[in-house]
Formats: sequence, structure tokens, C-alpha cells
Amino acid sequence: MHNVSYRQFLKDVLICSLGAYGGPEAHFGVFLDHLVSKKQYLSEEELVELLALTSILPGPTSTQTITAVGYRMGGPLLALLTLFVWAFPPILGMTALSFLYQFLKDHQISEDILRFIAAMAVGFIFLAAFRIGKKVLVDRLTITLFLFGSLATYFIRSPWIFPAVLLIGGAISIIASKEKNLFNKITIRAPYGYLILFVFFALGSLLLSLATHNLLVTLFEAFYRYGYLVFGGGQVVVPVMITELVETKGYLTNEQFLTGYGLVQGLPGPMFSFSAYAGGMAARSEGPVIQVLAALISGVGIFLPGTLLIFFIYPVWEELKRIKAVKVSLKGINAVAGGLITTAAILLLQKIGITAEHIVVVGLTIVVLATKKIPAPLIVLAVLVAGIVF
Repeated sequence: MHNVSYRQFLKDVLICSLGAYGGPEAHFGVFLDHLVSKKQYLSEEELVELLALTSILPGPTSTQTITAVGYRMGGPLLALLTLFVWAFPPILGMTALSFLYQFLKDHQISEDILRFIAAMAVGFIFLAAFRIGKKVLVDRLTITLFLFGSLATYFIRSPWIFPAVLLIGGAISIIASKEKNLFNKITIRAPYGYLILFVFFALGSLLLSLATHNLLVTLFEAFYRYGYLVFGGGQVVVPVMITELVETKGYLTNEQFLTGYGLVQGLPGPMFSFSAYAGGMAARSEGPVIQVLAALISGVGIFLPGTLLIFFIYPVWEELKRIKAVKVSLKGINAVAGGLITTAAILLLQKIGITAEHIVVVGLTIVVLATKKIPAPLIVLAVLVAGIVF
């Protein structure tokens, strides 16, 4: 830990939050520019190492990275405050947007003004799938696992398939590895209390949800589960969410889901804040108070497991790095995840309708994003204006 002003550090975290668009890769660039180059809280090598740590953990990578920086600078308390400052502004924004459909209805404004948002969101997901594929498809094994993940989740429409194929991908990667001594023994003195809390919330919320069928408890359990089942950015959790929230439980429609995912692209900060919108929409029939509570609980739920894991693992990271199997499994997990996202994009396009209008919007979104000349918020604004004009 370092002697650092909490107030100044958290101010810098807020600056990062308000300027971070475009997912983990873009967020890393913001951290590099502000926390390393300008403020020199840590070196570039140390930041890359923290990114490596968070990449092998389930949960939102960029959120865990900046939380780990907070832990490094001031221990668990500053890490928790860092998480709050980083994630709370976009969570509030997405909570407010969960009332968007009701606002349009109350003011007799046609929902057609949002009709291009879903197609734009599909464009974001297609480009994310392409970028991840470009990064992880390095040999025959990763290509095979990519296709396995894609086909399995296309033909089996059930929430359990996602953790199953991810675990299979990691296991196959370990089995196929030619490296020796993958499970080398290490001695760890870890703060196991955080791991106990992690398991407690996972099992406790599941049992409580099954026993009570209370909507708020059920939403917390679902989003907490999403938080520990996915690796990478917000785009990775999309196929998991849409299968359960839209197809299985019917909490919101396909169009409503994609509208929220499209709108979150226009907000800075972590894309996992989309969970607040989805949770709020799931409780929209329960009144505004319950809807706000559901949104906040969902937001907290999805960020909590990754935070507890960082608190548990960061103090013993130097030892854990020596377990080769941890890094080797990530190769297969990431390849499968790329397949999941690709299938999600295809299925979502099918559901909104493969029309000339939608294909044009998807294509234009991909092209404009790929050029990196127009920021995501301006693309979202342009699509909203197009919906109003046309």
C-alpha cells in the first residue's frame, strides 16, 4: 500500500469513469493515460500485470483492474470506495433509463423513436465478437473451441449451457497443453474471509430465491451469478442475460433488452452498469420504488462477486501467478467466449428481424465504430435522432 490522498485518488477515479467509453480495451487506455502517465500512481508494467490478474478472473475486467489499483494504493477500504466512484454514476444513469419506456407511454410518445437502437446494439456486439475473435483465434484448438461455443449456445437455449461450455473450454485447453507441471504446488496465506463471503452470497441468494420467490432476491441471485460466470467485458454477459431474462423468464422483450444495451454504449464507465437497466425493467410492474431498488440491487449484484475475488486474490497474486494451469485455461475460456458473443449477435439480429433497414443500421454501426473516428455516445445520439426524424 502507498501513502495517497483518498480524496485526490478518488477524484482521479471519477475522471476515469466519466471519460471511459468502449469496453475494457478502451478503459485500459484511459487508465494508462490518466493513472500512469499523468498521475504516476503505478508503472505501465504494474498496470499490465493487474490487467493480467483480472483477465483470469470472472467478472468485469476493467472494473476489477481499477479496483485492484485502489487496493494497491490504500487497501480494502480505498478499493471499495474506488469501485463505488467508478461504477455508481453509470448505474444511476441506467437506473433512470429503465423508466424510459414508461416515460414515453405517459407522454404519449411513440416507441418507434427507439426502433434503430436495437439494430445499433447488434452492430456493437458483432464488432465485439470480431475483435475478440481476432485476439483469441491463434491456432486450430482455439478455432475449434470458438466454433464449439458458438454452435452449442445456438442450438441449446438454456442458461446452464454458458458456464458449462466455458468450463469445458478451460478444461480442454489444460488437457491439450504440452506444458509440464501445470498444477505446481504453492503455499498461500490468503484472506479466506472474502472467499467465504463470495460463496455465502452465491449459495445464500440461490437458496433464498428458491425458498421465497421474491423478485428482488431472485434478481440479486441472477445478477450475482452473471458476475461470477463471465470473463471479460459487458459484451460477454449479453448472451447469458438474454437467454434467462428475455427467453426463459420474460422479464423484458428482446427490443427492450437491446435498447438498454444500445443506450449504455452512450454512457461512460463499465458496461456492466447495463444490469441496473435490466433489473429495473424486470421490476417495472411493481411500482417506482421497487423498480429503483431492483435496479440498484442488480447493479450491486453483478459487481459484488468480482470485487470479493479481487479482495481475496490480489494479496496473494504473486504466488498464484506460479500456477501455470490458471493461465493456460484462459486460452480456451476466451475462445469459447468469442463463440458465445458471435452466436448472441446472430440470434439477436434474427429476433429483431433481418430487414434491409436493420442490416443497414448494423452495417453502418460496425463501419463507423471500426474507424474509431466517431465516439460511441455520438453514434447513440445519431441513432436516436434518426429514429425521431424517420
